[in-house]
Amino acid sequence: MNIGILTGGGDCPGLNAVIRAVVRKAEKHYGTTVFGFHDGWKGILEERYEELTIERMRGTLPRGGTILGTTRDHPYMIDNGTKIVKDVCARLNIDAVIVIGGEGTLSCALEIQEDNVLNVVGVPKTIDNDIAATEMTFGFSTAVDIATEAIDRLHTTAESHDRVMVVEVMGRHVGHIATWSGMAGGATIVLIPEEKFDINLVAESLVRRHEAGRYASIVVVAEGTLPEDGTMEIREPSIDQYGHQRLGGISNVIAEEIENLTGFETRVTVLGHVQRGGSPNPFDRVLGTRFGIAPIDAVHNKEYGSMVALQNGTIVSVPLQEAVGSLKKVSPEMWSTAKNFFA
Repeated sequence: MNIGILTGGGDCPGLNAVIRAVVRKAEKHYGTTVFGFHDGWKGILEERYEELTIERMRGTLPRGGTILGTTRDHPYMIDNGTKIVKDVCARLNIDAVIVIGGEGTLSCALEIQEDNVLNVVGVPKTIDNDIAATEMTFGFSTAVDIATEAIDRLHTTAESHDRVMVVEVMGRHVGHIATWSGMAGGATIVLIPEEKFDINLVAESLVRRHEAGRYASIVVVAEGTLPEDGTMEIREPSIDQYGHQRLGGISNVIAEEIENLTGFETRVTVLGHVQRGGSPNPFDRVLGTRFGIAPIDAVHNKEYGSMVALQNGTIVSVPLQEAVGSLKKVSPEMWSTAKNFFA
């Protein structure tokens, strides 16, 4: 049996752990050949690939990013794209492709499966932790570590200058990174997309802290956060070539409003892509490894059109339909717990 593997969408810590585990299980247990396609679906479309072996994967476990490269291109973006994919995989005698990606990449994988282009098994990947049907995605834990360390560091400089520090974190349209790092880092206020905010209430909370003698504050803002209608003016985000909103920058508007409403000196730190870079932490290395072992078994069991997932601490196989189409948001229980610690 031959299988393909690709990484699509944004990079995140733990991708190489998945690829390494796929190759190791395939070679040692099944004697299966693994072809790694470069730059996501683009590698199939352009016939750019390499045969992956245990020897090739040595030393990749702690590496960030993906050794295969990644893009957001997909077969439905070009004429005859699905035919090219089908023909290339047929020439390589590929029985199935393991697709590692986020909501966009997995949605494409589902369409590929439903259109009978080829057999696929999905692996959920994103630092945002927004994929339905799985409790956790690899990369999220490392991103939270990075954001929490930044908040810890900003506490001391905020206290030294009696400043309000606004910290913008990633997460797209969900607030998992903001909520977790805000709780772990002892933030004063956390703003997330799941709950629109009133900037006047934010300012009032900071003023109350100031009057109580707490002159430094940390405000954590998820990049997709939105104000309540009519309370603040923000620009509409631009749209990239893949139809996705370009998020980021709302922290600057929030900081300016805080300074205008309170008179407190306010500074902004946008963590940006540093949250996606670097070596995965131990949790993401282990979760990535578990996510890499499972899809090989799914392929050999012909569980096509499925995705591996973490549920109740166990790796399971779920239909791709359950994983795409809706985002996993911060739960009401989690947010209720978090708000106990915010001003």
